Amino acid sequence: MQLSRRAEAIQESPIRKLAPLATAARARGMKIYNLNIGQPDVPTPPEFLQAVAGFTDPVLAYGPSDGLPELRQAMSEYFRRYAIEIEPREILITTGGSEAILFAFNAVADEGQEIIIPEPFYTNYNGYAEMANLKVIPVRTRAEDGFHLPPDGALEKAVTPRTRAMLICSPNNPTGTVLSWDEMERLAAFARRHDLFLIADEVYKEFTYDGARHRSVLELPGLEERVIVVDSISKRFSACGARVGAVISRNRSLMAAILKFGQARLCPPTLEQLGAIAAYRLPETYFDSVREEYQRRRDVMFDGLTKDPGIVLRKPAGAFYMIVKMAGVADSDDFARFLLEDFNLDGETVMVAPAGGFYATPGAGTDEVRMAYVLEAAKIERAMEVFLAGLARYRARS
Repeated sequence: MQLSRRAEAIQESPIRKLAPLATAARARGMKIYNLNIGQPDVPTPPEFLQAVAGFTDPVLAYGPSDGLPELRQAMSEYFRRYAIEIEPREILITTGGSEAILFAFNAVADEGQEIIIPEPFYTNYNGYAEMANLKVIPVRTRAEDGFHLPPDGALEKAVTPRTRAMLICSPNNPTGTVLSWDEMERLAAFARRHDLFLIADEVYKEFTYDGARHRSVLELPGLEERVIVVDSISKRFSACGARVGAVISRNRSLMAAILKFGQARLCPPTLEQLGAIAAYRLPETYFDSVREEYQRRRDVMFDGLTKDPGIVLRKPAGAFYMIVKMAGVADSDDFARFLLEDFNLDGETVMVAPAGGFYATPGAGTDEVRMAYVLEAAKIERAMEVFLAGLARYRARS
């Protein structure tokens, strides 16, 4: 039996593909510091869990296809805190941010058309594009530049008659880069110049450090019909398993089309939406403490890694990831396997995500890994000692 081309082509996750090796290492008695996946250990707000547990209806029925009105209202009020006016009808609740991206892709482009994405990027964008039969056109960013946007000329070269949209992520997964307002205005001009949609993944918007404030594409003037924000509560409220996201746009025709996609899958999860309503009503002080914790962890990881002069790394300004470029490593897949199969420091090792899977350009990222600073600071400090010891041994072996 022949599988579809799509099934054969869809990318294996660089974040999860080494899980069997980690299982085998644990079976050998190894302690593993998991830095490969963005699974926070910050507790989910108790208000979220209490709202889910408080459900008393005798039947768990279908909800509205665009999400519970109370949640869309709570999100509208939440954005107002940031001086962003979004009406509840301009928000559609999805089954996680993943579905939000898939809906956006399907709404703006037809089979064979193209989406420009600066790379490295969240690996699953490749998978969503494959599901939608779209082509990702990568625009390269560099570790030496902190993964900020390249000059306009590089963006212009990516445009073809098939280009329909550009997708950005800020604060960025996997790099931690936060785009400046100047960069955002460049993107706005680029989208107008080529009649493109601008899709922004802003799921880490609260996680900016050193006193910086995130600026949303929703704040760009004159771009109301072009801007689409994909959102999620997964990282915002440390509720990755809840699978509640959103598509946000002021473009009424686009939102009407996306609602039809929502109707086709019936409705997003009801119980988790109840939890999300309670979470969105938390005071801003909730984010103050969480932000401080992640900044502390970032600093510990950055200080540990930059002890190695062969590592290229600019301090990330947001999210909770960093792409680490390493001299002496030509195949980061092999290096990540080495850490799990052939190395330990006093019975401990580190699991990282090879960065090649975060690129669309073949052969890119082979000297890089992604790390997520989602462990307590003391654990990250020890993990950096173990990682650098493993890197030194791998270089010596190579």
